[in-house]
Amino acid sequence: MITVSNAAKEHAVTLIREENKPADTFIRVGVDGGGCSGLMYNLIFDNELKQGDQVFEDNGVKIVVDRKSFLYLVGTELDYSGGLNGKGFVFKNPNASRTCGCGESFSV
Repeated sequence: MITVSNAAKEHAVTLIREENKPADTFIRVGVDGGGCSGLMYNLIFDNELKQGDQVFEDNGVKIVVDRKSFLYLVGTELDYSGGLNGKGFVFKNPNASRTCGCGESFSV
């Protein structure tokens, strides 16, 4: 399961509203090869399910993950930081053995 913090929920709802996304919009989270640590997080708004997608809902937010990415993301919390180190969604991934300084890539 992937969980969603209150801060991430509030920011996602705001973005969906500001960007006039359809009512069935969800957050698609994935993992791609690349970045300074070997794997990069990929996060987009989507409203079309694909074969093999894993669907979760937490804190009123629907999260969709492809089967391959889920293996790297199980137990992860999606959070949002608006601090001095930069604004954006943050992944608190218990499976990551190393994370780069910007938090956008990781290794297992």
